[in-house]
Amino acid sequence: MNESVLSPTRALGSISGLLQVASLLSLVLLLLKAAQLYLRRQWLLKALQQFPSPPSHWLFGHQQEFQESQELQQLQKRVEEFPCASPRWLWGSKVIFLVYDPDYMKMILGRSDPKAPGSYRFLAPWIGYGLLLLNGQTWFQHRRMLTPAFHSDILKPYMGLIADSVRVMLDKWEELISQDSHLEIFEHVSLMTLDTIMKCAFSQRGRVQTDRNSQSYLQAITDMKNLFYSRVKNFFYQNDIIYSLTPEGRWNRRACQLAHQHTDRAIELRKAYLQEEGELEKVRRKRHLDFLDILLFARMEDGNSLTDKDLRAEVDTFMFEGHDTTASGISWILYALAAHPEHQHRCRMEIRGLLGDGESITWNHLDQMPYTTMCIKEALRLYPPVPSVSRELSKPITFPDGRTLPRGIHITLSFYGLHHNPKVWPNPEVFDPSRFVPGSDRHSHAFLPFSGGSRNCIGKNFAMNELKVAVALTLLRFELAVDPLRDPIPVPKVVLSSKNGIHLQLRKLL
Repeated sequence: MNESVLSPTRALGSISGLLQVASLLSLVLLLLKAAQLYLRRQWLLKALQQFPSPPSHWLFGHQQEFQESQELQQLQKRVEEFPCASPRWLWGSKVIFLVYDPDYMKMILGRSDPKAPGSYRFLAPWIGYGLLLLNGQTWFQHRRMLTPAFHSDILKPYMGLIADSVRVMLDKWEELISQDSHLEIFEHVSLMTLDTIMKCAFSQRGRVQTDRNSQSYLQAITDMKNLFYSRVKNFFYQNDIIYSLTPEGRWNRRACQLAHQHTDRAIELRKAYLQEEGELEKVRRKRHLDFLDILLFARMEDGNSLTDKDLRAEVDTFMFEGHDTTASGISWILYALAAHPEHQHRCRMEIRGLLGDGESITWNHLDQMPYTTMCIKEALRLYPPVPSVSRELSKPITFPDGRTLPRGIHITLSFYGLHHNPKVWPNPEVFDPSRFVPGSDRHSHAFLPFSGGSRNCIGKNFAMNELKVAVALTLLRFELAVDPLRDPIPVPKVVLSSKNGIHLQLRKLL
């Protein structure tokens, strides 16, 4: 009699056979992957053989350099020991090529290599593919579309808005130091720069510096920067599916949602305003449009408007970059002036001579504070808000010293390393504003706080204006001193932050 079903013994045998085949296939795939990684590592070793680096473990690379509070110190040791550039192995066949020489910088930034896809893709769920992450013709179209938003005729009226935001922050500081002169300033400065960008770029006039939604947004940004920094260094978090299942992956997703709610609200409020009777035509008649209005009215070369996804990506990108990098810059500048009271005093005397004891500051004042500008630039040299950017070589390159690299190598342009390179800046750890005396003779790519080349920071003039206004108004109102018990520990978490905050002592000036 024929059996209609397999006996238990035969069924188990079939399952066992399938498991053996699956195991064999898995082993073959594993061996193929191992061979692929081995061959990739051998190719990289040969490609990078002209560039020595510290000894590294074949699997764990230079992981000892990535301790959070020691990473920048380890980088400075590299810069001193290995001229121009050196490979930094992350693990196995993963390596980044660190560059910190101005001639090398000039060559790379003068090319059109795309952003390195590696770690940048981890930012995509947060800021999408806007100016920061785009490449090629699409990036060029977006850059050309948005450049008019940073015309001087647009920036001039922003001066009053920036000053108003700074005064709100300083008024708050006066209240706080009546109870305790010690203050952690980065959070306050972040709220102020967010307030500024909301007023200037997004035409909003709310009470950003006291609004809970703003504080929630800033906390989400802080969380995502920390999570990004952690993910980049973790081998097991490189796969998106695996990462999404981890507690950190779920945390990152929630933070992204909070950030997107903030930017979506800014977009919807502006759209609603433009739909009011007469407002749309009034804005269209303006000679120059603000950042968000340019996006809302944009037509690409193919005649299509920006998609909602593209629109949000540009808003998310500029909302983050327009406030967070500037907040980093202002906070570190104030710390540098607090740590060097003689330079702080000289800046204050210059500003008082220009503005008197009042706080009125105009566009024309910005070019009339040369010593304060020198101090700002020296602080940006020591503490560049964006410590590095990355590229992937799209074709081979030969550097001025004759050394070469093939296409496909991931390059990290370390602005922090460049700014602390003793071959470029003698005694690089010394705060010396005289390095920036007008007319100083230095390499065109020795100082890159806003990057360089065609992909330099589109908002650098806006940012410099805000730095000057914030520093000038702060020094008119307060004397700054460091907190001797809490020295900041710089860490490169997307922007240059401090592991333990930036703490100052403030004294109200009479």
